[in-house]
Amino acid sequence: MQPQKLSQSTLSALRGIVGQGNVLTSDEHRLCYAYDAQRLECVPDAIVRPADTAQIAAVLRLANENAFPVIPRGAGTGLSGGSVAAAGGVVLDVCRLDRIVQIDETNMLLTAQPGVVTAKLVSAAEKLGLLYPPDPGSINACTIGGNVAENSGGLRAVKYGVTGDYLKALEVVSPLGEVYRTGARTVKSVAGYNVTSLLCGSEGTLGVLTEITVKLIPIPRFRRSLLAVFDTVRGATDAVVAIMTCGVLPATLEMMDGMTIRHVEQANHIGLPVEAEAILLIEVDGYSDAGVAEEAEIVRAALAKSEASEMKTADNPADRERLWEARRSAIPALARARPTTMLEDVTVPVTALSEMTLFIQQMAREHSVSVATFGHAGDGNLHPTFLADDRDEDEIARVKQATAEIFEKAIALGGTVSGEHGIGMTKTRFLPMETGPATIEVMRSIKRAMDPNNILNPGKVFFED
Repeated sequence: MQPQKLSQSTLSALRGIVGQGNVLTSDEHRLCYAYDAQRLECVPDAIVRPADTAQIAAVLRLANENAFPVIPRGAGTGLSGGSVAAAGGVVLDVCRLDRIVQIDETNMLLTAQPGVVTAKLVSAAEKLGLLYPPDPGSINACTIGGNVAENSGGLRAVKYGVTGDYLKALEVVSPLGEVYRTGARTVKSVAGYNVTSLLCGSEGTLGVLTEITVKLIPIPRFRRSLLAVFDTVRGATDAVVAIMTCGVLPATLEMMDGMTIRHVEQANHIGLPVEAEAILLIEVDGYSDAGVAEEAEIVRAALAKSEASEMKTADNPADRERLWEARRSAIPALARARPTTMLEDVTVPVTALSEMTLFIQQMAREHSVSVATFGHAGDGNLHPTFLADDRDEDEIARVKQATAEIFEKAIALGGTVSGEHGIGMTKTRFLPMETGPATIEVMRSIKRAMDPNNILNPGKVFFED
């Protein structure tokens, strides 16, 4: 355990801001905050748990005066190292800011503090017949503040979009400790620069979010869910293209390869076809039963022309829930297989899905590593998940080499190294390959202008000068 670098006077000042019990410095506490879901160990010097915007602003002003880093953190469910202390300093745990401030039913808006768990937000809206569509895989644990910081996606992104598509307004504490607001509660607004969009996906490097306003939509009342079984991964990815060009936009279109299927079934006994090499999980939804039924038939017709060996329809809510339980349980099921699970995130154009998926399999063979692939196939987002043992240095080196080649292939296919997990610490060296040096310099200029002392979340997104 590395020694603390904060002076006793700084720790005393922090306690004066947030209270004695909300500055944590024990080795046990520091180690608990040293990880996110990607198992990167970066031990902070202290954890500070503010209760409101004023306390956050005071912490950041103190950080500028005393030159220590501040790392905003919600539930710590991220997968790229965005919420760990790359350079030591103070982890700013915002989970005490956990109130839903207002739900405006008429204007279909919800305002919440950043520590609200996303599932709680969704449930509050649903009680009023409204839906907040983004649904990240960690929805039952992750926070809305973290979702905005990473611009999180989820299963419904193919039809409904990602977090940024629902973000209307923010209250923010700047890196210098100044409080300001961005955006508007109106349907449209073009008043000045779109600072709200700039902050969305900035991974806690440009400001600390303290209040978030999102738009809601009426809950689609009708749904149809289907499962299609394939003997080859190529057959499944080709079917994705057929569905996406059949004239229907599915609410969800997910893929699981054979390895994922077998691990999920072994862990959960859902009834998945363990002999299959791939399955697609599809859902259409809408506000008319007849319209949704018609869309489901169009999707079935597209699948009938593909290489699907079997198609099943979820005829009741229980069957439907089992299908989506299968997809949501992919990560925990795979995590049981080996000591180390390395979940990656690449996105390519839908027409490149076959080539990307087959390349992932090729990399697994060439580097003698084990990889399971699943993901949001409808929007081209794949999650190759390496199953390894981090005690085996040679195996981990081979995984990292395979991962690097997968990222390079995604870029070559016109894709991106991150569809929803962010750059964080794990992908900084790959970002310039995708954006080019001129774009990186634009990002650096924004960071320097907004955070001149490099206080907020240093070491993330791109290498500092």
